Amino acid sequence: MDEGLRARSIACSTGPEAGARPPVLELELPAHGELLVHPPLMTVLADVMGGAFAHHHLHSQRQGAGDSGKPWHHDHEPNDLGDRSLPMVHALHYLGGLDEAVGSLAVLPGSHREDVPKDFRAALGTTALPGEVVIDRLPHGSTVLINSAVFHARRPALSPLAGRDRYFVDASYCRTGARWRPVKPYWRYMLARARELGLGSGQWPELFDERHFTEFPGAVGR
Repeated sequence: MDEGLRARSIACSTGPEAGARPPVLELELPAHGELLVHPPLMTVLADVMGGAFAHHHLHSQRQGAGDSGKPWHHDHEPNDLGDRSLPMVHALHYLGGLDEAVGSLAVLPGSHREDVPKDFRAALGTTALPGEVVIDRLPHGSTVLINSAVFHARRPALSPLAGRDRYFVDASYCRTGARWRPVKPYWRYMLARARELGLGSGQWPELFDERHFTEFPGAVGR
């Protein structure tokens, strides 16, 4: 983070370096790669998914104590069949847990049934909504599994001046049976590197298979 790798990764997806490969992928870092295919997580995902699944993307970031949070949104990507019965799941890893000094996660149960854009509720900011559930007490190293289509918001620390940084990793997985839209232009390279590194030790043969994805939007010859 201090070396600017996170910023470079974003720039290679949406910024001036779009289309380039970042100098380091998160999954190339040993601890991140291990977390991505953590056996207990894989077992739970297999149960939740109800069948084979593929890795979609991995993000890692440090959210500052004074961060204003992130407005209501969902993270679901479409598949080429338009089949919303095929789940996409995000594993939200809170390395330092959640408490009043770090902030909280608010989720809106049932909102995954709505077929609306990711930013449909963004104008509401992080305001409290009827029916929401707030997760504000988690021990170090906790993981929350969430249907990617569920609206959620990151609430800031109650006392930002006395708060501490939040170290956060999120990994996304999608059920096989359709081709999913990738979010990184270098997605093929990402999957190839995961295979080269032997992540998953061959126990999950579909996890890094390219055939589960469409081309990156607007990509030509990638």
